[in-house]
Amino acid sequence: MATKHWCMRTGDVPEGLRRQWRADRALRPAMFSPGRPQPSRTVQRDFWRLIATGISTAEAALVVGVSIPVASRWFRHAGGMPPISLVEPSGRYLSFAEREEIAILKAQGKGVRTIAQALGRDPGTISRELRRNAATRGGKLEYRAMVAQWKAHEAAKRPKEAKMVTNPRLRDYVQDRLAGKVTHPDGRTVNGPDTPVWKGLNKPHRADRRWSKAWSPEQISHRLRIEFGYDESMRISHEAIYQSLFIEGRGALKRDLVTCLRTGRALRSPRERSRNKPHGHVTADVVISERPAEAADRAVPGHWEGDLIIGTGRSAIGTLVERHSRATILVHLPRLEGWGQTPPVKNGPSLGGYGAVAMNTALAASITALPQQLRKTITWDRGKELSAHATFALETGTKVYFADPHSPWQRPSNENTNGLLRQYFPKGTDLSRWTAEDLEAVAHTLNSRPRKTLGWRTPAEVLEEQLQSLEEAGVATTG
Repeated sequence: MATKHWCMRTGDVPEGLRRQWRADRALRPAMFSPGRPQPSRTVQRDFWRLIATGISTAEAALVVGVSIPVASRWFRHAGGMPPISLVEPSGRYLSFAEREEIAILKAQGKGVRTIAQALGRDPGTISRELRRNAATRGGKLEYRAMVAQWKAHEAAKRPKEAKMVTNPRLRDYVQDRLAGKVTHPDGRTVNGPDTPVWKGLNKPHRADRRWSKAWSPEQISHRLRIEFGYDESMRISHEAIYQSLFIEGRGALKRDLVTCLRTGRALRSPRERSRNKPHGHVTADVVISERPAEAADRAVPGHWEGDLIIGTGRSAIGTLVERHSRATILVHLPRLEGWGQTPPVKNGPSLGGYGAVAMNTALAASITALPQQLRKTITWDRGKELSAHATFALETGTKVYFADPHSPWQRPSNENTNGLLRQYFPKGTDLSRWTAEDLEAVAHTLNSRPRKTLGWRTPAEVLEEQLQSLEEAGVATTG
């Protein structure tokens, strides 16, 4: 199993978490002893709720009090998808806490009616619980809460075969659209590259993948309605297809068909794990959730959004947009000396003009022309051109935060402005030919356009009001 995103072995867990796990295990040896029934559904619900918040499998295991290998096995066997409902059962059924209370009172020699009165339950409920769910391993009935909880859950299961198991025609259709051979227009098949046997891992990195039709489950689900009209037996949701691929024991589709999905993931990744996650140069203190709350409120000036627009030949222009006024600053990023002449050096400086050092220098020169009160934060894309953000923040006093991966809506003003800029700097053109004066002229043009969102005032007028307000207050600085 790949361990990039999930801790599947104890050795993959940081030493601090391992020490905490060992201490936790020493305090509750009975829970981890071999042969014991698995923890209650309440524990499993808590585990999957924690997974949904985006934390790692190891961290969730420590919180709910199970071993990391057990939690990793839960996650792997369920394909990363909660196999049980996360809604707590109604009060009609005995809870694990009530079963613990029954075990304690029973050990104290209390009778059925006394236990029922203490729990506020009917005596018949307690009598059936003691008779049905008692442990019988020692040859006699002995009531233990954990065994009783496990037996109750086993008895409550309502197994239902997957639709594709009972409908071979539907299964064959889904499997053909997902994993069928690539063909020529005349029907001749194309085998594609030779690929190794699937080992339960994610798609290979920078290596050949299996060629197949590779329809997405959503495409398959909607196409069934078109091709089979009113035949209700040929219906299946895309989520049911995903479950058949990811969850072991469904019996409909083979697990290795996950290689035919576009993502090629062996497990479903909880959505929150990919959001707001530190990675590489983006440390935990600069993810967007750590950004000051006032930055999300456009009523407060001084918060910017930034990104690059890219041209041919690794040319680029930096863009900055102020959230309150929508004022635009274009950052000139000229190519460095030796571009196109000196062969690139591994781990050497980027000569394209937007390496970390060059980007810091150009961005700092543009942003420090403003008063400190109008350059509080910058929210940037996850590009590595700002990997030296800590140095930039120290030199300029402007803190940099990074949006979540694949979340352009977290920088809406900047994305919208980049679309406007493509009128002047189309894709597929060399952006290095424009001088700083050219960029200043284009920025001035955008800042002079009236905006509906500003009450038909221009960004330049709103920014000028902000500057005048600071001057009148006597606090404007350009340090």
